[in-house]
Parts: sequence; structure tokens; C-alpha cells
Amino acid sequence: QVTLVESGGRLAQAGGSLNLSCAASGGTFSAFAMGWFRQAPGKEREFVAGISWKGGAIYYSASVKGRFTISRDNTKNTVYLQMNSLKSEDTAVYYCAADPHHEIPRQGDADYRYWGQGTQVTVSS
Repeated sequence: QVTLVESGGRLAQAGGSLNLSCAASGGTFSAFAMGWFRQAPGKEREFVAGISWKGGAIYYSASVKGRFTISRDNTKNTVYLQMNSLKSEDTAVYYCAADPHHEIPRQGDADYRYWGQGTQVTVSS
């Protein structure tokens, strides 16, 4: 019943910015811990950022901390990932995910039940 749809991924230049959106339908969005993950070709899917029900608890991977910002708007059933100071190594497919059973987001992908289809982010040097 829960569907997640990412948007906003595109080609960007190094040092530039992008904002990704993830729109949720079905379920109760405000009761989902939400996370962003990414997967580059030939690499494992990795945690990027997570946010609790009301945004009071936020976590980032070391590789993006200080450059990316996760936020959510529960009135719009949407979670965002603002990406600044983009680097070539940020190139990946970005996925949003929802955990309907926990308030605090986890960093392991096995803890998330619902996943979006992904949106491609390509950063040129």
C-alpha cells in the first residue's frame, strides 16, 4: 500500500547543488522513519541520511555530513535531500526508503520495508 517516488536527479557539475524529493502515498507518512541511500556502479548500497518522525533526530554518513541536508514536510508527505558542494564520487542512484515500525531511523538497509525506484544523480568534473 505504500509507494515512494523519488525525483530531482540529473546531471550536475562538481561544486553545484541538487535537491531530491521523495513523495510518499499510502500508510501514515508521519509515522515512518525515512532514509536516503545511494548505490554507485559496482558498489554496495550505502546509507546517506535518515530522519525521525518529526525531524528531531537526523543522521548522516561521514562522507556527506556538512554538504547534504535531509528534511521532511509531513503536510506534503515528502522527504527531501538537499545536496551542496557536489563531488564526482556522489554519482549514484539515490533511493528513499521508509520504516513503518520505528521512530528513529536506522543506518542498515534491512531495517526499511518500503523503497522508491531510485533517481540517477551524475556529477561531472
